[in-house]
Formats: sequence, C-alpha cells, structure tokens
Amino acid sequence: MGVLSGVKIVEFEGLGPAPFCGMLLADLGADVILIERKGKSGAAPAEIYKRGKRSIVLDLKQDEAKEVALKLLDNADALIEGLRPGVMERLGLGPEIALKRNKKLVYGRLTGWGQTGPLAHNAGHDINYASLSGAAWYAGEAGAAPVPPPTLVGDIGGGALYLAIGILAGIMRARETGEGTVVDAAIVDGSAHMMNLIYSLRAVGGMPDQRGQSMLDGAHFYGAYQCADGGWISIGPLEPKFYMELIERLGLGKGNDFLAQYETKNWPALKERLAELFSTKPREYWTDKLEGTDVCFAPILSPSEAKDHPHMKARDSLRDINGVLQAVAAPRFDGKTPKDPDPVPEAGQHTDEILNELDVTPSEIAQWREQGVL
Repeated sequence: MGVLSGVKIVEFEGLGPAPFCGMLLADLGADVILIERKGKSGAAPAEIYKRGKRSIVLDLKQDEAKEVALKLLDNADALIEGLRPGVMERLGLGPEIALKRNKKLVYGRLTGWGQTGPLAHNAGHDINYASLSGAAWYAGEAGAAPVPPPTLVGDIGGGALYLAIGILAGIMRARETGEGTVVDAAIVDGSAHMMNLIYSLRAVGGMPDQRGQSMLDGAHFYGAYQCADGGWISIGPLEPKFYMELIERLGLGKGNDFLAQYETKNWPALKERLAELFSTKPREYWTDKLEGTDVCFAPILSPSEAKDHPHMKARDSLRDINGVLQAVAAPRFDGKTPKDPDPVPEAGQHTDEILNELDVTPSEIAQWREQGVL
C-alpha cells in the first residue's frame, strides 16, 4: 500500500514529462489509468514511465470512446494531459466538460510554454523552456556554451514535478472544499521558479549575470576536474571549514593563495593549479583519498557506474529490472526501501478490467472491439 493508495488518476497518453508525472504518482501508490492510442501492441520494458499503470486502449475519435473516457473521469481524483493547448477541447474532453461532470476533478495540464501567452501554441523542447526562463544561463563556464543537462531542468524539474505538486495540492483542496481546479503547469514557469534560490544570491551580488563570476560557476572550489585516466570528479566545499579540509588533504594549506578562499581575483589561477593537480592521478586515486570526508566530493559516474557505487548499492536506488536500468520510487517513507515497481503494462492490458469497473457489459465490450472503439 503506497502513500497515495486510494488516489485515482486518469492519464492521456503523451510524451516525456506528463507520463513521467504519472509514473511518479504510480510509484507512490496512486491508481493511474493510462488511456493509450490504438495501433499499439505488446509491452516495451524500456518505457519506464509507464510502469505501475493500468492501460486501456481507446480510439478517442469515436463518441463511444470519449464517453468511456468521461466516465473514467467521473470517478477520478485527477487527470494528466500533456498535449498542446486546445487539443483536449477539440476532442470534447476539455476541462469545462470534465469539471461539469465531476466538480472535484483536478485537471492537470502540462505544456512547455503554458496554456496562454504569445508562444503557447508553438513547438519547443526542454532546452528551449530552460533557456527562455533563465534556468540555462549558468549551465556552463565563462566563454563556453551553456549546456543544461538533458530533460532534467525543464521537462522533469520544471514540468513533471511541478505538475505532480499541483495535482496533489488540488486534490487536497478538493477534499476540503469539494471544488476541483485546472492546473496549468508550464515548464517555462516551473524552471523559472526553480531559479529563486539563485535569484536570492543574485539580489546580493552573489550571482551576477556574467557567467564565471560566482562561487557556483567560477570558483576553483566548486566544479568538475578531469583526472589522469580521463575520468572526472566534482568538488564543492563552499563553507570555509569544508574548504580548509580539502586544501589540507591535498597538501595545499601552507602559505599560499589557496588560504584566501574568497579572493575572486585568484580563482582563475587556482582553478588551473587544481586542474593540473587532479590530472596527475586517476579518478580512483582521488576517490580513495577524498570520498567519505567532509570536503564535499563525488566522482562523476556514468549511469552504469552509479548503480555499482557502494552508497547507491546500500540504498538500492538503481536496479536492473527486466533488463532495464532504472531508479526505484522516491522519496522514501518510514525508512523502507522501495520494492520493485510494477511492470510496464502491455497496451490495453487492463481494458476489460477497467470497463468492468464502469459496469460495461461483456457484450458491449465485444461490440466496441468490432467497431474499433477499443
């Protein structure tokens, strides 16, 4: 029994962040019913974002299929859709119709640019939303191209996670007041909102608009360094006590510029000296020397390496399930290690089961299959 047991979500098939949101809620115990398009068969274990969901196939161009979808929404706590603005309305499944039938429904909408605004109907991807919101600006060194990590800042951080928060907040309010809501989760809004900690630093001069001038993107003590074997490590001792431990462990703490941690004019030269030092030994050497201390250190690992790291293994965070490397549910509750997630369903695997819950008769199901509704 997950913490969201008893919560019912209806998800309309989409791409990227919307199904990720559905996976997150399913991981936490929600009953997520995925309405998939016709023309698919089998199950693809690599579609991790479908794990733990129940699947029904509907041809939403047909009136009978739309009515099934609306009946599912009649008994749902929330809906997830990640289509362009106006698509659900053209299908006859927009929020006005759905909320008229189910006043407590939380109608979750996830788009890149939002439901309104000059760019609302334009195509885009993660890198575009993070770029326009300002979230990509510091993702790179001075003089180099900004390169935000793929999907994480926009699609997942600014999109899927904000939609999940919006849906859960809406469900809480609906259970209190009996009134549902429409959640407009725009990736550009969420990724902008995630910048508020940086904006706090910026307000006091800590993060100027020029890249490479702050502790987080210009200091020698916060960044990545390449080792002799081509591997990479990261350090980040922002606080003086952690920084002093780093330079002492590196043998750099005697009468030199390294002692003046925040003297910005020295940062470029000190970064070069650290780069030269770290390049003399392989990554394993520095890991043995610095990991498990308070110098704020970690090796930069590939996904397969991360799975086998002792800390990740101890927490059992990454697992090979059905031949696919994936992360288990997060966060954790009551100190319990999450179980393996339920498998990715075959397209339409639960069609009959879901229709039975709606009191659709076997003869109606057979007839709809003949008509191509299912």
